[in-house]
Amino acid sequence: MKIFEPDGKRKNLLSLLWIYLTVNYIYCDVFILHDADYLKAFLSGAVGNMKITDEFLLMFSFIMQVPMIMIVLSGTLTFKLNRYFNIVAGIITTSVQIATVSMGGAIYFMFFSTFEIFTGLLIIYLAFTWKQDKTP
Repeated sequence: MKIFEPDGKRKNLLSLLWIYLTVNYIYCDVFILHDADYLKAFLSGAVGNMKITDEFLLMFSFIMQVPMIMIVLSGTLTFKLNRYFNIVAGIITTSVQIATVSMGGAIYFMFFSTFEIFTGLLIIYLAFTWKQDKTP
């Protein structure tokens, strides 16, 4: 019995991990709006040194598409493409989260980020160590 692979289907596990990661990203982003200081900063158009512009929001939209599209791609791509896309997408999302954490933040943000970073690292590990199943 494989501990991280229900029914031996790594592609299903990767898709579930992308769902978990995406939900964490979204919930943390919604949750932060309950913090009056952050809400005021967002409404003012600047959070710390970040200016919330249309271009910034567009860039953020592209970044958030990565984990969301990986939910679908992880369940549908062929082995080689699946492995490659999971590694690349995992590196992108984990790197962005590590960069965001390095800017600091509230304790609850760091809590969510810990799970997001470890989930990203797990996705990279599972994709990197994935061997093609030779059984018909």
